[in-house]
Amino acid sequence: MITFTLNGTETTYSGDENLSLLNFLRNEQGITSAKDGCSGQAACGACLVEMGGKPTLACATKMTRVAGKAVITIEGFPENVRRTLARAFVLKGAVQCGFCTPGFLARAKILLENNPDPSRADVIKALNVNICRCTGYSKIIDGILLAAKALRENSEVEWESRTGIGYSYPKVEAYEKALGIGPYVADMKVDNMCHGALCFSEHPRAVVKKIDVAAVEKIEGVIRVFTGADIPGERFQGLSVKDWPMMVLEGETTRCIGDVLACVVAETEAIARAAVEKIKIDYEVLEPLTEMSEARDSKILIHEGGNLLKETVVCRGKAIEDVFSKSAYVVEGQFETPFIEHGFLETEASISLPDGKGGLIVYSQSQALYKDRGQIASILALEEEKVDIVLMSAGGAFGGKEDLTVQHHAALAAMVLQRPVRVRLSRPESLRMHPKRHRMKMNYTLACDEKGMLTGLKARIIGDTGAYASMGAAVVGRTGTHAGAAYHIPNVDVISEAYYTNNPVAGAFRGFGVSQSNFAMESMVDELCTKGGFDKYQFRYDNALDVGRMTTTGHVLKDGVGLRECLESVKDAFKGAKYAGLACAIKNCGIGNGIEEISDTKLKIVAPDKIELYHGWSEMGQGIDTVARQVLGEVCGLDDSVAIEVKSATSGGARGGATTASRGTVLLGNSTILAAEKLKNDLADNSLAELVGKEYFATYTVDWTTSHEVVGNIISHFSYGYAVHLAILDEDGKLQSVHAAHDGGKIINPTLFEGQIEGGVVMGMGYALSENFPVKDGKLTSDRMAKLGLPKAKDMPEITVIGVECPDSSGPFGAKGVGEIASIPTPAAIANSYYSYDGVRRRSLPLLPTKKKEE
Repeated sequence: MITFTLNGTETTYSGDENLSLLNFLRNEQGITSAKDGCSGQAACGACLVEMGGKPTLACATKMTRVAGKAVITIEGFPENVRRTLARAFVLKGAVQCGFCTPGFLARAKILLENNPDPSRADVIKALNVNICRCTGYSKIIDGILLAAKALRENSEVEWESRTGIGYSYPKVEAYEKALGIGPYVADMKVDNMCHGALCFSEHPRAVVKKIDVAAVEKIEGVIRVFTGADIPGERFQGLSVKDWPMMVLEGETTRCIGDVLACVVAETEAIARAAVEKIKIDYEVLEPLTEMSEARDSKILIHEGGNLLKETVVCRGKAIEDVFSKSAYVVEGQFETPFIEHGFLETEASISLPDGKGGLIVYSQSQALYKDRGQIASILALEEEKVDIVLMSAGGAFGGKEDLTVQHHAALAAMVLQRPVRVRLSRPESLRMHPKRHRMKMNYTLACDEKGMLTGLKARIIGDTGAYASMGAAVVGRTGTHAGAAYHIPNVDVISEAYYTNNPVAGAFRGFGVSQSNFAMESMVDELCTKGGFDKYQFRYDNALDVGRMTTTGHVLKDGVGLRECLESVKDAFKGAKYAGLACAIKNCGIGNGIEEISDTKLKIVAPDKIELYHGWSEMGQGIDTVARQVLGEVCGLDDSVAIEVKSATSGGARGGATTASRGTVLLGNSTILAAEKLKNDLADNSLAELVGKEYFATYTVDWTTSHEVVGNIISHFSYGYAVHLAILDEDGKLQSVHAAHDGGKIINPTLFEGQIEGGVVMGMGYALSENFPVKDGKLTSDRMAKLGLPKAKDMPEITVIGVECPDSSGPFGAKGVGEIASIPTPAAIANSYYSYDGVRRRSLPLLPTKKKEE
């Protein structure tokens, strides 16, 4: 018998002494403020609680160590401490997805009890075990320092009450997320719920000779084992190409270690996971294809149609070799970037339950709820209207939650068993299953004339999309269409190719292929400046995109181009720095390329002081719900006395697309304006109380973009974001600061805008300096989260965010999306700063450290 106190109450435990404290808190006590982000690896800090007055990682603490101790979770904090910390975090923008936030709050509480007036350095040191993938840490530190001041002075932390555009209104549900009471899928409890666990392939390429589940079916607590033979509908699914099997059948060949062979459903997750280990798989192991440069000519075919997923060609202007022969300066370079992991703190989870009417309700953290609905309905041979996807806030995504992972397994089991079923991935499972950032190889040739004006670009790019298409065709295509970065280049010859291999799948990742080409292009620009003796700032300014100039695809820009303003904002800092690197960037807003994009908004007046706002986009920390709320408030003149509840579910009837391509702000913002204007008209003659029961619906459609292959006026995307990053090193060659200037069109919420940029900078810094997905020969060399190289607070440089507002006519109030571009120029800026320090050009990521200067 183990006795201890939990939040001031004497508690006893007589179960398995090796059970983790986190498991006890979440599954036996129902305390879900402590989160499971790393599956017991003590790597993320999301589970941090107080034990014996010290910060303790509950996931790595066995119950034997709890005996006689006082355990305190957020629920047991003094109320003024809980409230002050949470409000300070919200005010400073320290809550984005919110999954990690309770762990930070717990650490802050312990710090402030021992040091009520900490310095910034004290706070950074205290956060040595906590990871945040969203914020970039600056605003978390700011939040802790504000809370410390408020607690010392016994003062209230006041929030911004103005709700319209341009104000830092509190992020929707940020307070609840900070305290750990805003639920994620894995926090939900449903009566009579059972649990699924997946059996993955041990080999990247092998014939599955036999799946023997006989022993598993006899295990007490096991309800059923599902295989691909149990799928009533279409087994192969995918966002762009239906090439990804939900489960691989006996007799088929696996294509990667993320392939699922079976799903065990049991009364508890522990039983299901233990049962998976008892499944016996007979394989005929085959040689895998894991090098993308060999894929074109390999005899190993990942799919019957061959290994080339997609080739994108952008060729315009004069013959490129002729251009080079007449140019004053020409540089060439070969570049390589690795696979990297998204590193979102919340692993994938889904709950599915029968709706009692022959259909299903599926709780999903997906970035594409309507895509989820279509694919799950196809798998189950149901009409789409029979599947209701209810969107739950995602604990981070960054592109990594667009594809199905566990949603369809939970749905199949729930439909067959007619019971609620939850399927959740552990961190090692998540690492092997969901798509990564593409590994790429890029050969670049860039030229300019004697005056430093760019004349031509030739680029040959190949990307490893892994075993399945996911969004690989579009990602590597975007690498090609953005190959020239943020510059006007009159002659372009670019070919980008995405190849299948037996590596883990690669797909959407913040930056969507543009991060890779930006690193190559900006390095080439720096080399051209060095070779021709050009000023690196002036060269960029002279060649920068502007109104009337054209992108890589030939899209002539009409308005909303703030790139030169961004450059001007960092000029003095660049000129005044001893060791510095510049990089400019462009990133599309919207999918474009002739594809229609639709957003719906539905407003429902449910009470004299409450409006429900329905949309079809995903909230994953970026603040899309807050944008919608502020747009509605601006149009209708609503103050914070009116509660606006934002909802996203397919049953709500408001459509949206995949929350990707930095388009949510523009599309949802515009559809919300249209719906809000209808409500505003009625408010001219009626009070909100008189409108209770009324609904207002509007659709915003973008149908004017084109392919870059059309003859005539090319409109590749409805809008673009622009940015300039400046990286500055100290005398020891270490990254000291980053100035990030971003054209946001019209900044809807300054605090959220800054948070997106700061988080993007740190993510870009990780890509540049430390991150690398541990895979070799198609297999993980480590499944430890700590091996991913994710930055921590101690690694963070000083970040200065500069907001430039150059309104775009397509955006709501002129706004643009900034979620992706925030991370794109950082690696190139750092690489160029390294070159300025030691004269060594680095052409692969992560970058080799700077060489120490001789005394």
